[in-house]
Amino acid sequence: MAYANAQELLEAIQPANGGTEILDPATGELVGRVAEQNAADLDAAVVAAKAAQPAWDALGHAERKRLLNAAADQIEANAEALAELLSREQGKPLNGPNARFEVGGAAAWLRAATAYEVDPEVVVDDGETYAAKHYRALGVVGALGPWNWPMMISIWQLAPSLRMGNTVVMKPSEYTPLSVLALVHVLNEVLPADVLEIVAGGREVGEKLSSHPDIAKIMFTGSTRTGKAIIRSSADTVKRLTMELGGNDAGIVLEDADPQAIAEDLFWGAFINTGQTCAALKRLYVPESIYDAVCEALTAVAKAMPMGPGLDENNVLGPLQNKAQYDIVASLVKDAVDSGAKVLLGANPDESAAGYFYPTTLIADIDPGNRLVTEEQFGPALPIIKVKDSAEAIRHANALEVGLGASVWSSNREKALGVAAQIQAGTVWINSHGTIDPRIPFGGAKQSGYGLEFGLDGLKALAQPQIIKG
Repeated sequence: MAYANAQELLEAIQPANGGTEILDPATGELVGRVAEQNAADLDAAVVAAKAAQPAWDALGHAERKRLLNAAADQIEANAEALAELLSREQGKPLNGPNARFEVGGAAAWLRAATAYEVDPEVVVDDGETYAAKHYRALGVVGALGPWNWPMMISIWQLAPSLRMGNTVVMKPSEYTPLSVLALVHVLNEVLPADVLEIVAGGREVGEKLSSHPDIAKIMFTGSTRTGKAIIRSSADTVKRLTMELGGNDAGIVLEDADPQAIAEDLFWGAFINTGQTCAALKRLYVPESIYDAVCEALTAVAKAMPMGPGLDENNVLGPLQNKAQYDIVASLVKDAVDSGAKVLLGANPDESAAGYFYPTTLIADIDPGNRLVTEEQFGPALPIIKVKDSAEAIRHANALEVGLGASVWSSNREKALGVAAQIQAGTVWINSHGTIDPRIPFGGAKQSGYGLEFGLDGLKALAQPQIIKG
């Protein structure tokens, strides 16, 4: 079924009465209501998913691939309704690398999960010994998603899980449940009953999911602090885990970079989704020789990017999704300003305005140990740190206990590759930042998590390897 607009789609997922109100972070207006579910609902969902799993696995890869591609067709048929709902609930604008982009990415990643064959791998075949590695379904996968990219990250979790013969129980963020409920509703118009379950509850539901004895694996994207709690609660049942945790990604500009040429890509590396992205550029190290030029070029680009309510087609930056995140950004910027750092742009929120809008903010001449540099801001504020050379930048980049992504900016690819090899991060981009690809494995280093998503490695991570010898 294709829904004409977000309101029609909302009506399909609303509780008959009651429920928790979800408000638009740009306007404070009511978006919709979500049913209040609890641990008992989670138990029922797991029972249903567990019962459905053997038949889903028995369909085989070819039929599961067909159904997942049909589910991607359903997303595309409802793309505008999904994007409008996402914009209203999460806050991100329709245009730019935002709501329509996210819905398109959800369909693309769903199709990408069908693009690989997962064949048995011969390990030894020497005439005397034969052994092969097979990849079997795990059972029921529990998926815990965030509020920043609620639809696309849900697909990152559910698509490979379903492809490999598992069933899935999802718990969306309490901040953005409607987007994920709508997505699952659209997918379930194609998928068999109970293969994909969703329970929109609070912390109680998340804790129950991460410790449930019938959940074989947890996929989680979110903060390092919450990730550690999930790791602890999953230990007694020895669950498999894929943890994509907090990042504070460093960008390193080399002396040979062209400030004008890289300015717009630097901006989007840092400010995509208004900075609310785990693998966004969150601290930028620039050598003295071109520091002023980079600051000037980046400020010019940032000034030209309109911020406002997401349903306004002109905007490409939106509000922070929630008050708690707004307060974090405001506190970190205030610390930087109070320390004597230079404000190039922003840092002057209108406290009387509706919505959680924090202005696009660039902070220069900041101490490398300032909180805005060492703590993840997860919002539209970028510190630009002056360094003597790439060696100093590398030391600063590696000094923190996180390492999701990083980037190197240079006109000399070989030189950039040499610097990239010294950075402790799961992914290092050259002359871009955060440009993920469904074909390319993605995962964190240090306390930014473990396990790989995307590509063939991501599919194998949702399976139990089994060696058959003989």
